[in-house]
Amino acid sequence: MKRRYFLKNASLKALSSYLGIKVVFAANASDSYVPLIFQQGDPYELFGKHEEMVVLNDKPWNMEAQAHLLDDSVTPAEKMFIRNNGLIPENIDADSWQLAVDGESVISPKSYSLATLKSRFKAYTYQLTLECGGNGRSEFNPPAKGNQWTIGAVSCSEWKGLRLSDLLEDVGIKSDAVYIGYYGADRHLSLQPGKNPISRGIPIHKALQEETLIAYEMNGAPIPLAHGYPLRLVAGGWPASASGKWINRISIRNKVHDGAKMGGQSYRVPCNPVAPGSKVEDKDMCIIESMPVKSLITFPKSGAVLRNNNLLNIRGHAWAGELEVKKMHYSIDFGATWHECALTPPKNRLAWQRWTASVELPEKGYYEVWARATDENGRSQPTLVPGWNPKGYLNNACHRIAVKLV
Repeated sequence: MKRRYFLKNASLKALSSYLGIKVVFAANASDSYVPLIFQQGDPYELFGKHEEMVVLNDKPWNMEAQAHLLDDSVTPAEKMFIRNNGLIPENIDADSWQLAVDGESVISPKSYSLATLKSRFKAYTYQLTLECGGNGRSEFNPPAKGNQWTIGAVSCSEWKGLRLSDLLEDVGIKSDAVYIGYYGADRHLSLQPGKNPISRGIPIHKALQEETLIAYEMNGAPIPLAHGYPLRLVAGGWPASASGKWINRISIRNKVHDGAKMGGQSYRVPCNPVAPGSKVEDKDMCIIESMPVKSLITFPKSGAVLRNNNLLNIRGHAWAGELEVKKMHYSIDFGATWHECALTPPKNRLAWQRWTASVELPEKGYYEVWARATDENGRSQPTLVPGWNPKGYLNNACHRIAVKLV
């Protein structure tokens, strides 16, 4: 901690003696500048995160919640997961921020200031579910490469902004338009100029949905820096990687977008089922679109102990990508029998849904509570990890918590 404090408060000029090496061009930097190599810092302080959030990686920053932290109907910033592919941009000036719209299939390329986006276009507000495509990756066997997310890379915050469809109408799109791609101000870990850490996109039909936003507020305030300030594309129900952060350019494409993390194995799964551990050719991989049906037990916290009270109240959230969840069940006998939960409708399309139930535990002992959601097409969560794939995407197995009655 002493080392961190020193580095945080020392100037570049003073650091040369501490590091044992000359800081080239130190004279050009202000005394308050902290070298990039030491700018990682404390993520809980940097991003205002809850102390129980879990850091998975710091280069780049990736953090997830625990299930009990996600009990709020609307996820607050302090409990929202962070998924980055590159370095968070620095010294953002919202007053000079520009969003360019271009591409092969744009009729009139334009650039917009943040003020113009706010004043010229009608604002809409939606609660939208964002989930990392790799949420649950830690359960795959054989293990899949990547951050070993457990269950906490999901959120449902309230987003405000203009509809992407209104922006596309303003610039005009040609009849051959099939995709949009986003570009952001984040930097590649290599710091190589012009190299994007991520530049993904969505098909035109998704871009034109009413709930797809160019957002500038989250939960009634400017978007936190770690979550995309000052502008973020928000495409709820799809992998959160489709919701680009710090966006400064949208390209309207006449082909599937070919930016960073759009090809190869990234955010793709085998088009047909494969045996665990199989090698899959890139040509046999399909882009992930709508996320699968899933649910989470947010109360009580796993490991809860009940004393002299066999009535257990449980609750959580359920979501199903582009679809609505129609049924919610729980089991306390390892899936032998299932009991229906009360399920509320979503606040709006693509928002998660609250579910609740009261469970009567028959006798003292150890129990596991399992949760299972079913979408409007009748698809239910599997009890086992489904569909092994090389990158460990789309794990929607039933969430479980442990409870003891003593």
